[in-house]
Amino acid sequence: MTDSYFMKLAIGKAKTGIKKGQTPFSACIVKNGKVVSCAHNLVWKNTDITAHAEINAIRQACKKLKSIDLSGCVIYSTCEPCPMCFSAIHWAKIYEIIYGTTINDAKKLGFNELTVSNRKLKSLGKSPLKIRGSVCRKENLALFNDWKKLNGEKIY
Repeated sequence: MTDSYFMKLAIGKAKTGIKKGQTPFSACIVKNGKVVSCAHNLVWKNTDITAHAEINAIRQACKKLKSIDLSGCVIYSTCEPCPMCFSAIHWAKIYEIIYGTTINDAKKLGFNELTVSNRKLKSLGKSPLKIRGSVCRKENLALFNDWKKLNGEKIY
């Protein structure tokens, strides 16, 4: 399985979330080449500002693996994780973050983002996390268009 394969699983989950009235964000956690969890954003459904896709995927993975230690896992996120999600990923000891679009892309859509990149957070906190961005970028940007089309707008 490739990074593209796992990212496309996250993209598919984000599409499901969009169809359910949620924002265009999703995350998939993989360990040893197998999907542990895949979740989309549930902020509006749950009226819970912390119900970001990455947090939901981490909660599911911890439950499934019966551990708060997700060492050896990789998280595929349709968008660069926000500082809250980055912190949770770090605390869960996830090995690597692979994302599609950037925090700045989300900010352009009007999301209330703190524009502190994951690389900056990694540096400031001396986190061992590996970070790779722009995986399936075009397909992830299309999620923003899918979401905005619900409001009759096109962004990218």
